[in-house]
Amino acid sequence: MRKEDRADLFRKRVSERMAATGISRSGLGRSCQVDRSTVAQILNGDDPRLPNAHLAAEFATALGVSADWLLGLTERSETAADLLSASFRIADAQRAPADDQIIAWHREAAGHKIRHVSATLPDILKTEDVLGWEYAAFLSKTPEQAMQSLRDTIDWLRAPGSDYEICVSRDMVESLARGEGYWKGLPRDVARRQIEAMAESCARLYPSLRVYIYDSKRVFSAPITVFGPLLAVVYVGQFYMVFRESRQVRALTQHFDQLVRESDIDARSVPNEILSYLG
Repeated sequence: MRKEDRADLFRKRVSERMAATGISRSGLGRSCQVDRSTVAQILNGDDPRLPNAHLAAEFATALGVSADWLLGLTERSETAADLLSASFRIADAQRAPADDQIIAWHREAAGHKIRHVSATLPDILKTEDVLGWEYAAFLSKTPEQAMQSLRDTIDWLRAPGSDYEICVSRDMVESLARGEGYWKGLPRDVARRQIEAMAESCARLYPSLRVYIYDSKRVFSAPITVFGPLLAVVYVGQFYMVFRESRQVRALTQHFDQLVRESDIDARSVPNEILSYLG
């Protein structure tokens, strides 16, 4: 861009923001610690030169936009802080399977494909006995409240047109069958019924629900959920890291798709694979 064109664009965008915010030339001058005549000289276009970097930054701050936008270096007018706030935030996690925030994100993503890497087993495939065993440690909801909340979500996710992909670590299913690790203390008959129910659901809900089993020794994943192109969430324990910027969502989508490619068992064969862990 020629310097004259950039100067014209600067004046145009400053004038647009002044009109949008209702700030006068005198008000802008006071905010930037210059007199009104200096602002008038820049806006009148008599001088084809741009203001110096310091004054351009002061204009941007006073008008609540980025200096890069005023100078025509980007089409995004938000400041760097605003862009970061819009594209990434941290949300509290309830540390429970039937998390109201997760439910709200599912509803926001209605009609979009959802990709999920579970921390343990997928909540929508857990039996009520397993949910009750897990919820015994949570004080914010009773097991009955949590299970009703989760049943409502499951009914919604099973509605016609749903498209759901889940990746589960093989180690998690194997440790369930052995009663080890996370599953230590879970009654063996409950664990067995959980494996059988999970296999049955994977078969019955296919192809709307497609489950893949990946080897965490070969490829690692933190618990994540990608809600179509809208947002992606990484679960870190007490918090969710929430990403809404399109490049970030695409990156986590590609990560999930890589897990699917690394899975050596296709979704149609997963029910038999799950049952094989019973021995």
